[in-house]
Amino acid sequence: MSKKDILIEVCCGSVEGAFEAEKGGADRVELNSSLFFGGLTPSIGAVIEAKKRLNIPVIVMIRPRGGGFCYTEIEFAAMLEDARLAIEHGADGLVFGILTEDGEIDQKRNAELVRITGDREAVFHRAFDVVPDPFKAIDQLVELGVKRILTTGQQDRVDYGLDLLKRLNDYSGGRITILPGSINKYNIRTILEKTGCREIHMASFINKTDRSATHGQEIHYGASLYPPEDSYRIIDRNAVAEINKILS
Repeated sequence: MSKKDILIEVCCGSVEGAFEAEKGGADRVELNSSLFFGGLTPSIGAVIEAKKRLNIPVIVMIRPRGGGFCYTEIEFAAMLEDARLAIEHGADGLVFGILTEDGEIDQKRNAELVRITGDREAVFHRAFDVVPDPFKAIDQLVELGVKRILTTGQQDRVDYGLDLLKRLNDYSGGRITILPGSINKYNIRTILEKTGCREIHMASFINKTDRSATHGQEIHYGASLYPPEDSYRIIDRNAVAEINKILS
């Protein structure tokens, strides 16, 4: 196994994070906002700046909210507009996932997003991990023209989904790429060896301090969980570099 055989995608929550990912040796980034919710659609400004500053492919998340994958007519309309604008401003692909109320692939709505993606890469995200029949879902996504599926083997942790990931990769037969998520320095060798996958998806963060809010410690801008207002998380370029070193 050598680095040239394995592609590293890094999940980023900002342009700054994407920049750090590239400096660490990422081959591709998935650009999001709100990683606390699993990743939501980034702003068009973020897409523009990412394409301006990065030399690697930028795949843009199209997801209007957390809390499931079956969207209202208004939410879906916003997704279509976000998708069009992202492609118009240079996105190298779109990552999305729409399900019906019973958790099946919504073929009609996903097809519309694949159409907007055009000759760029259409990627199905971890909504795949809650479909009732993942093998049927693979066939449906192949038929739609999706190029890649991000999955942890229908488990919360990829380490527990290795058997299914292996079966999914074998079943795909090269028709679609199976992209294991939640990769780190501790599990990467095992996952690659046991699944046969040749692309990985990772995210590793460090905390950065912003002291501009330290004089109002009793004030919180978020709800319920009260996240710290004087720090934020950003991609750890050294963790990405360490994965590259392991693969070398």
